[in-house]
Amino acid sequence: MAAVERALAAIKERDGAINAFTAVLPERALAKEKTAAGVLKGIPFAVKNLFDVKGLSTLAGSKINRDLPPAARDSPLIERLEAAGAVLVGTLNMDEYAYGFSTENTHYGPTRNPHNLDHVAGGSSGGSAAAVAAGMVPLALGSDTNGSIRVPSSFCGVWGLKPTFGRLTRDGSFPFVNSLDHLGPFADSVDLLAASYDVMQEGMAVSGLKGIEGLRIARATGYFEENAEPEVYELVKRAAEKLGAKQTVDIPAAGQGRAAAFVITASESGQLHLPNLRKRPRDFEPMIVERLMAGAMIPAAWYLQAQRVRRWYYRLVMKLFETVDVILAPATPRPAQKIGQETFTIRGREMLARPNTGLLTQPISCIGLPVICAPVGKVDGLPVGMQIVAAPWREDHCFRVARALA
Repeated sequence: MAAVERALAAIKERDGAINAFTAVLPERALAKEKTAAGVLKGIPFAVKNLFDVKGLSTLAGSKINRDLPPAARDSPLIERLEAAGAVLVGTLNMDEYAYGFSTENTHYGPTRNPHNLDHVAGGSSGGSAAAVAAGMVPLALGSDTNGSIRVPSSFCGVWGLKPTFGRLTRDGSFPFVNSLDHLGPFADSVDLLAASYDVMQEGMAVSGLKGIEGLRIARATGYFEENAEPEVYELVKRAAEKLGAKQTVDIPAAGQGRAAAFVITASESGQLHLPNLRKRPRDFEPMIVERLMAGAMIPAAWYLQAQRVRRWYYRLVMKLFETVDVILAPATPRPAQKIGQETFTIRGREMLARPNTGLLTQPISCIGLPVICAPVGKVDGLPVGMQIVAAPWREDHCFRVARALA
């Protein structure tokens, strides 16, 4: 049985329990497989349902978008993957309009963590990570605004890449926050993550890069240690030791960077959806509608100040990369919470679960740095991941470190 047929069979067998897919495209996939050629020949993949897929309405996890006309063409990233021989098999569940960290979608049901079905898969690209973790596809595409690739990668124990802001085109995808949105892949191996990234991007090739000789690798302390459970942070320390990284850095003003990301996210997303908030408020996901409404009312002065803080914070972090090449940090404060769980505890502090799952990812995506999320172990039987962070446009550094860990 060919890889595409195996993927379709696995989806049929496993997705009823996991709920990662919102559409499966067997006729398209089997037809494409017959003519597939290239470096990714015959590799099945799926995409978060905010990517345009010809013939489907681009749902972005919503009820409202069901009324959109079907997309007239595929997203350019889908086109590039299929031009290299990969085969699209379906679209994947997500938090509505990408505004969440858990993929507990009221319209399409929650996506469940393949490692424990009582727990969330993370979000907002939860369907993407779960589909790879469950072995239904080896490759998936998602988006990351505040952590939506890295959080589900961490929770599901798969490899995920958030490239430098602007590296991969966002054409043919439904937006969330224009100032912060990134698109990127999930994969079951570093090699496939690199191969898919090279096909989609137009910069330095990363396939085959290996060896960490000469790289200055540091472990993040301070904010990133204080906001992770001790067992999670210990796994990052062990990974750093494996890499021979003895240096530590305290990323300055990470909390302020995260605060700026919150304001920018709320304001831009609220304004984007304001027409439908006025006309169809009851058709929104109950967990986000009030946040969108509040965001639409943020004063312009607050938004402008958040953008100023973001630029100031960027300059502070760039100074760190004068003395280090790669920074290692936990991706999530703890392993995946249970579906429906409203709060969790981090180092004795009780917090709301949904917004604070991105505690450790928002300060990084706020300034557009490239990050690979690498699986580094389990806590209480559930995976956790580590962020491998580099300076803008240095995805090659991330991949060299990832291969040393794989």
